Amino acid sequence: MSVTVRIPTILRTYTGGQAEVPAEGATLGEVIADLEKNHTGIAARVLDDQGKLRRFVNVYVNDDDVRFEQGLDTVTPDGAGVSIIPAVAGG
Repeated sequence: MSVTVRIPTILRTYTGGQAEVPAEGATLGEVIADLEKNHTGIAARVLDDQGKLRRFVNVYVNDDDVRFEQGLDTVTPDGAGVSIIPAVAGG
């Protein structure tokens, strides 16, 4: 399945400055693997050493937070929008 991934400013160094990039995959895990294949280094910023989503990174497939879906096994339908959003802290 072909999806569009929205890249936050902090990760655009991996995508040549592009705010959106295409990726392939039937699940979020496959999409991230495809991102890594085409934009080396990006997966390490999204996944921890155990290959799970980092706590401070929020990922949405369309409008659904994958933490409340199936995480990396969340289905990414053809044409879906995937958003990677770094958590913001402060007070």
